Amino acid sequence: MSARLTHVGGPTVLIEIGGWRLLTDPTFDPAGDSYRFGWGTGSRKLAGPALAASEIGPIDAVLLSHDHHDDNLDPAGRALLPAAGTVVTTGAGARRLGGTPCRHGPPLSRPLVGDVIGFGLGWEGQQHGALWISGDTVLYDGVREVAERLRVGTALVHLGGVRFPISGPLHYTMTAAQAVELCGLLQPQTTIPIHYEGWKHFRQHRDAVEREFAAAPQAFRDSVRWLPLGSGVEIEI
Repeated sequence: MSARLTHVGGPTVLIEIGGWRLLTDPTFDPAGDSYRFGWGTGSRKLAGPALAASEIGPIDAVLLSHDHHDDNLDPAGRALLPAAGTVVTTGAGARRLGGTPCRHGPPLSRPLVGDVIGFGLGWEGQQHGALWISGDTVLYDGVREVAERLRVGTALVHLGGVRFPISGPLHYTMTAAQAVELCGLLQPQTTIPIHYEGWKHFRQHRDAVEREFAAAPQAFRDSVRWLPLGSGVEIEI
């Protein structure tokens, strides 16, 4: 069975499966604006979406890893939510769909970054296992447990190695090296990098990610699939 995936930019992906249309973390603002994330953190959007919100069409559900940072839900994305059939996010939403663990920063960072979740999607007819969306997370024991909880066939991995000047070298999303380590546990058939370009606080862009991936084991390198921005791609799930 295949799914059609369209990478809009950043964390935003349109997932079309058997007549269902799901959208992850809607971000549709144009480039240029600056945003404050709280506690002395913020960023500037460097690239607009490959598709406008008006081009997306009807949405059955929005899978929202968290709603309190504009790089995962900006004003244009928030304006889209009322037209979506369902919005699944933290708390009760995690219990409905099966939210997977996330920690959006180093230990003890929850008061700064708030709650985040990932998503594991399963349906009849999958050949290789669940479609897993990491959400904004660093690599820690909770994310490693995904390998025990799910048989992951396709992994959409939020990268970017996010850092802020106020907290120095600490990361708030995975680096390429962390993704390689995690996928060594998950062993997905397909690994799809997202959330790596378009914002100033993303510190590891595609060229740096690709250099890191080049030194990874062959099985991991063979699994990586880069999605072109704005064009749908059929992925065997």
